[in-house]
Amino acid sequence: MLGKLDGLLPVGSVLVLEEPDVIEARGLAGLSDRHACVAALLPAPTQDEAHPERLVRAVPRPPQVRAVVPVVEYGVVTAAALAEEWGLPGAGVKAAHLLRDKGLLRAALTSTGTLQPDWAPATGPETVAAFRAAHGGEAVLKPAGRQASLGVQLLGPDDDVTAAWAHTTTADEPTLRARHSEPARYLVEQRLHGPEVSVEAVVHEGVVGFLNITAKTVRDSRHPVETGHTVPAPLPEDTSAELRRSLVRLAQSIGFRSGILHSEWLLAGADGRPHLIECAGRMPGGGITVLIDEAYGTDILSCLLRVLEGRGPVEPRPALRGAAVRFLTPPPGRVARVSGAERAREAEGVHAVHLGVEPGAVVRPVTSSWERAGFVIATAAAGPEAAGRLAERAAALIDIATEPEAVPGEEG
Repeated sequence: MLGKLDGLLPVGSVLVLEEPDVIEARGLAGLSDRHACVAALLPAPTQDEAHPERLVRAVPRPPQVRAVVPVVEYGVVTAAALAEEWGLPGAGVKAAHLLRDKGLLRAALTSTGTLQPDWAPATGPETVAAFRAAHGGEAVLKPAGRQASLGVQLLGPDDDVTAAWAHTTTADEPTLRARHSEPARYLVEQRLHGPEVSVEAVVHEGVVGFLNITAKTVRDSRHPVETGHTVPAPLPEDTSAELRRSLVRLAQSIGFRSGILHSEWLLAGADGRPHLIECAGRMPGGGITVLIDEAYGTDILSCLLRVLEGRGPVEPRPALRGAAVRFLTPPPGRVARVSGAERAREAEGVHAVHLGVEPGAVVRPVTSSWERAGFVIATAAAGPEAAGRLAERAAALIDIATEPEAVPGEEG
């Protein structure tokens, strides 16, 4: 995001707030030397969701401040609190709290008309096993406040619930989360079956404007990590219309004010009706922002800044082309060689190729989005399905050869 803001905003116009633990873990000192837009990096309690007033007290209102932008999942609540204190548009503190806890969100949407899987708080392996037994031998176990599919598991009747509980409760992001973060909570949910999509929407003063639907492909694994996204999702018009109505209902139900909503849905049952999986009050990851910009000829970050600065709504617009990303997921082990990247970059329709590993690196089993080894993005004037085929062909040109090695983690 800072790289994009370098091209959008004046030099020295951004104040970055971050937890001291994260600054140290990620080596963020000297951030202003790497990004011209950054005026300063200020250590601050950005992840104290239980007491967001601590951040409000710690950060004086900068003169001529125009917007408070939540960049990471763990700063959504405090960003909303800061915007509210400074009289700027934002999600609203109540809505931000709901979006940061999947259990609170589920409870808030009960009886609102939003379709959801059955669910319950999970307090240990016994509660998970009992829920699974009452729901046909299947269940979904997940943390209530993580991101990137971290700790999410799809359980069948023969899966070891004790081992699954141990994996989910130890899954963490030590370089992204402060050491003082609140204890994690967990959910167990009914496992639904069907295609998965996400809905990204720009909201201005509670009104949904621009909206995109992303089609997803997911690993056939206990760990449902996304392997590809396609924009816009090639869906029947009535399904797209119901997804938009569902997103509007969600935003109204939680009182979301201004910003971006990134919601994930599963089209379940014979009628394929949208059931909410989860929703975040921030920009989407997984390359979706790039796909939206390429497909619609827009700049989704500029759209976000527009509503957070109070400059007005972002109206719906039609897609101009299709765009797709396909992620690289080689077998676990130590990388022996990487080849084909240049051929992939030169392939038809390819917009970008990114490799996250090189020879000597260790590839872990893919249990969250963080273990993916790279991606290919392609576009096609013929539409989203054509873009998906081009991305898949280009990704197939890249060979990441690994040698078996004892790799920490588990393969699902």
